[in-house]
Amino acid sequence: MSHVYKHIELTGSSTESIEDAVSQALARANQTLHGMRWFEVTETRGHIDQGRVAHWQVTLKVGFTLE
Repeated sequence: MSHVYKHIELTGSSTESIEDAVSQALARANQTLHGMRWFEVTETRGHIDQGRVAHWQVTLKVGFTLE
């Protein structure tokens, strides 16, 4: 059986960690997308406040199967 995938780009953010930013993006997308199968981190950046990381932003490609 073969599959056809569509992919979209998401950006998640977190004050905790890169992993949490990814999890936030995927959890939100899961509310409306079905069949998510993979993700690829394409960009990582952060906001600096007073010399410290204030929050992380992570952009991902997310692939899901078409029904």
